[in-house]
Amino acid sequence: MLKAILETARPRQWVKNLFVAAPLIFAKRLADVDLLARAGLAAAVFCALSTAVYFWNDLVDLEKDRVHPIKSRRPIAAGRLSPNGARLWSLVFAGGGLGVGYVVLGLDYALAAGGYLVLNVAYSLFLKRVVYLDVLSIAGGFLLRVVAGGAAVHVEVSPFLFVCTGLLATTLGFGKRAHELAAAGDRAHAQRAVLRAYHPGLLRVALWATALLTLGAYALYTLSPHTRAFFGTDRMVLTTPLAALALLRFGQLVTRADQHDSPTDLMLRDWPFLVTGFAWGGVILFLIYLR
Repeated sequence: MLKAILETARPRQWVKNLFVAAPLIFAKRLADVDLLARAGLAAAVFCALSTAVYFWNDLVDLEKDRVHPIKSRRPIAAGRLSPNGARLWSLVFAGGGLGVGYVVLGLDYALAAGGYLVLNVAYSLFLKRVVYLDVLSIAGGFLLRVVAGGAAVHVEVSPFLFVCTGLLATTLGFGKRAHELAAAGDRAHAQRAVLRAYHPGLLRVALWATALLTLGAYALYTLSPHTRAFFGTDRMVLTTPLAALALLRFGQLVTRADQHDSPTDLMLRDWPFLVTGFAWGGVILFLIYLR
């Protein structure tokens, strides 16, 4: 039972909740121990909330998961976790996460976290069936993570962080759809109905276009007078090539037809992407905190 619960929770996907810490990092407050603890708790609560969402998604997609080469091994689809048990655990994680968030981190954080749950329930029920709106819903989930992270540590989220997060999350969403379409082939429509409305060529255009917009917005952020004044350096722009390499590698990974794992799993196992990502993060932390 515990193994089935852990598999359904998908811990490797929790890496997405690092976006909750972005407002703290880019506000130069990472050295504040109290705020760091609040940001850590905020991210942990989102891990619980995203776990509740995964349980809910697997219940809604039960029949489609059973015809998927990888998702058919998930505990609910494989019969190792009963639907009633999954419903119970979904409520436990959602209720526990929201309760802790409200009591410890405040009302604003709880509202953002509750909005994340509502958005994901709506996504599971109908938004994921609407072409392009499904990708924007995925992006909305990342934006709510950033909003919640700012509320948890009482930091105002900058417009640049919103724009860059939204564009990056949209790129990730298009990448997810492109990967599903490439990997599933002729069975794509049976595994996810909205894929019927996506054209492979147009989807790749959307993927690379949003990736370029993301890179452009990030470059403008590093060059803006406010950024240079706030961080006391004009060298943030030096991280732009690393961001470009990471986006390029992501695009290469998700457009391969020989991989059936999720884009997140692909990225976490791909050493060129990991090296580039850690290099970008290391240079950012050095320029902000150690220079």
